[in-house]
Amino acid sequence: MSHLQREEILSINQKGWNEVAPKFYGGTALPKYGPLAGTEDELNLIPNLQGKRVMELGCGSGHSLAYLREARNASELWGLDFSDEQIYFTKELLEKKNIPVKLFLSSMDENLGIPENYFDLVLSIYSLGWTPDLPRTIMLTYSYLKPGGIFIFSWEHPAYRSLSYEAQTGKYVFDISYSDEGPVIDPSWKGVEIVINHRKLSTYINAVAQSGLILEQVIESEPNISLARAQDSAPEKWYNILRAGFMPTTFIVKAHKPQPVPKL
Repeated sequence: MSHLQREEILSINQKGWNEVAPKFYGGTALPKYGPLAGTEDELNLIPNLQGKRVMELGCGSGHSLAYLREARNASELWGLDFSDEQIYFTKELLEKKNIPVKLFLSSMDENLGIPENYFDLVLSIYSLGWTPDLPRTIMLTYSYLKPGGIFIFSWEHPAYRSLSYEAQTGKYVFDISYSDEGPVIDPSWKGVEIVINHRKLSTYINAVAQSGLILEQVIESEPNISLARAQDSAPEKWYNILRAGFMPTTFIVKAHKPQPVPKL
């Protein structure tokens, strides 16, 4: 349904996420980069953030921001989310931990007052795919970062959805085209109507490159069995050990904003 307009997508997804936010409370957040995927403890993508300013796009319930203060010593935290409920959860969590934060209720592809050339790190943990306008979101990210600043994001691997479990044969099959892109309405995602933006891996990588950011790493995460729960062995579950062995659940990108070239 590529005819869906930005405002319609945002309206549907804000309503849907306000309903399902409690189900995801404390879910995929640092040190986790994704379901059954590599963790920050293993990958060490984030430097010590003592004296550094951090912005999270799609801050969810605030657990990644709390991690960045408690485990990486971030000095200044900012967060953005388009869901009222998620902003409420973030505010509540960080207030309990006595961690100051500046929050914006906003879509990632708009700037309602975020400073430019300000942040040492911008990140998005399993949230970037919800933006209705990926190129604009990453261009804005470029503008927020100081020269030398780092951008890290993780998202579900775009090929993962193409693999599904066939109960009759007990096998996984490819039954959805990886190449199909665009927003699609799911009438009952987690029990709510939602719009999912299908994009190829190259679409994400090209958006980073075209923004002016310098790509450092693309990680297609191997299955992390240490994160598995009992239910993660069920083959019909969306995220499960066997399926993750065929196709990564998650990809992670690290890039940085280049330093200006000195004038001769």
